[in-house]
Amino acid sequence: MNQRIGYARVSTDDQHLDLQRDALTQAACSVTYEEAISGKNAVRPELEQCLKALRSGDTLVVWRLDRLGRSLPDLVKIVAELEERGVHFESLTEKIETGSAAGKLQFHVFAALAEFERALIRERTQAGLAAARARGRAGGRKPKLDDKQVREIKALLRDPDIRVAEVARRYGVSRTTLYKHVGVVMPRQ
Repeated sequence: MNQRIGYARVSTDDQHLDLQRDALTQAACSVTYEEAISGKNAVRPELEQCLKALRSGDTLVVWRLDRLGRSLPDLVKIVAELEERGVHFESLTEKIETGSAAGKLQFHVFAALAEFERALIRERTQAGLAAARARGRAGGRKPKLDDKQVREIKALLRDPDIRVAEVARRYGVSRTTLYKHVGVVMPRQ
């Protein structure tokens, strides 16, 4: 028998699942897996259990798309894996369901737009880096210390009575930054 299985997630303990729980119950879900965990967290035990419980012909129902995937690519991956297993997907708020040809088309248009957006971002990033290099700028952070400061620090550290920690404090950097900029130095506190 085909089941409608719900998945509900809130990001923090002080948020409530009531709204999602009610919507999933109204959508005739026989079982709902619930968790309070950040979507950024790759390990979501209840989602893993939910995905294991789904069988071919079942439908995974969520209140909103962002409750399932950590990002659009993650969401597309999860739904594609469900589709391979013969499991349908439904998002109540966006009114997307993959149980019909029209629903699959709608979801795949979303996926294509997400891929297109990633490609545009990649192209703009590459173009920006190329333009910066053409102007003689390298990517990355500005160095914490300029050449003059590095020379001063090297001179200071030649004195065995001066501690590395004091020099680091004076220049507002960590000891690690000093070691990186002045070369290998015997650690002195």
